[in-house]
Amino acid sequence: MASTQRPPIDEHPDLVELRARHDRAAATPRAQMIEALALITGLYLAASPWIAGFNGYTTLAVTNLIAGLAYMLLLGGLGTSYERTHSMAWAAAAIGIWTCVAPWVVAGDVAHTRSITSNLITGVIATLLALAAASAARDHADARPDRFGAREPRPMSGGR
Repeated sequence: MASTQRPPIDEHPDLVELRARHDRAAATPRAQMIEALALITGLYLAASPWIAGFNGYTTLAVTNLIAGLAYMLLLGGLGTSYERTHSMAWAAAAIGIWTCVAPWVVAGDVAHTRSITSNLITGVIATLLALAAASAARDHADARPDRFGAREPRPMSGGR
């Protein structure tokens, strides 16, 4: 029985093209701007209880700290490992939405003017940046034709 030597999957032409496309997308000014703004937003979200002055509400302070760090981790690696992190933008959008509703959901009486205002503004910005990151990946993929020159998915063979 003869064995055939196959090249490693890392050398597959489709995978090489996919990585090159993601590298081109991460190098755009739009992606770099989204990443920078996302890092600033996540940093503010993590520090907002102490910046806006509602650190006395421990449950919301801890929630914002964890959400801010998670947000930075999800969108912060956009430039260095775009092919692995661009799909995490949807999880970052969920964190943005959570930030908007957190003052009313977490335990304790934490829904006060400072916490609500800070969380709503930060949550909306975080959600918009995450959606922009997800959109950038989709827009970049749609703008480039595939190797067959088609811009839309090809129909499956064997059908009508």
